[in-house]
Amino acid sequence: MSEELDPQKQLKIQKRIRQSEDNLVIWIQDALDKAKYGELEESQFSNLVRVSDTSESVEAIKNFIRYQVGRDKKWGRGKDSLAEKIIEDIDGKIKKNAQIIAECCEAELKPIWLELIRRYLGYGARHLKYINDGK
Repeated sequence: MSEELDPQKQLKIQKRIRQSEDNLVIWIQDALDKAKYGELEESQFSNLVRVSDTSESVEAIKNFIRYQVGRDKKWGRGKDSLAEKIIEDIDGKIKKNAQIIAECCEAELKPIWLELIRRYLGYGARHLKYINDGK
């Protein structure tokens, strides 16, 4: 969270983000469990996590996902693909959750949205590891 905020406001935002974690975990697990995609490797998903961690742009994150789809069918193709489900979650559920937190805490939307996306994708990397090795 790069926004300069007073410590009380920052704590309130972080608390709200932590309270959102159950939803983030459920959403990415549903995406990975129900969407159509190929033999996606943890390293490929980790690259997406790394992009989200180093970018301050939601559009750049979505652009990277689309780039991966263009390179390889492992992310799936079309409406029911994992790539489209992740982008749909970013633009839908995750953004809406970020808007609620931003309004409640009188804070800027974008840093909160990015933090929620990063957590969502991080939980996805963990769940993919479970899918590929743990079942």
